[in-house]
Amino acid sequence: MWADEAALDAVGRRLDEWETSMADRAARAKALSTQGQALTGTATSSDRLVEVNVNASGLLIGLRLDECIRQYSSAQTARHIMATTRAAHADLLKRLTEATTETLGDGDPTGQAIIDSYQRRLGPDEGPPDAE
Repeated sequence: MWADEAALDAVGRRLDEWETSMADRAARAKALSTQGQALTGTATSSDRLVEVNVNASGLLIGLRLDECIRQYSSAQTARHIMATTRAAHADLLKRLTEATTETLGDGDPTGQAIIDSYQRRLGPDEGPPDAE
């Protein structure tokens, strides 16, 4: 089937390279998964009354309210918390994008799919206008 030994050797080398490439991609994907699970996002409101921390899934894991927040209505406080949470999501998305690009490389299709998935879940969502 093979015309000569050189062609057979070339096919063998290509298969070895492919196998090495797949093993490398798997190792990088596993490293990204481990790193991604540890990522958090943090944001503090510009007036420093609200600080929010979110985990890698975007869920709230920390909320700090300054005592001065008491001077605002509950509706204003809620809007303040929501806006700061959106900023924490943006921080998480930025950190995830950096980690993905660093680990998988810029333009990697798998990396871009991961970033796109997080963008859909955590990206800016237009809520109702802020009415004071």
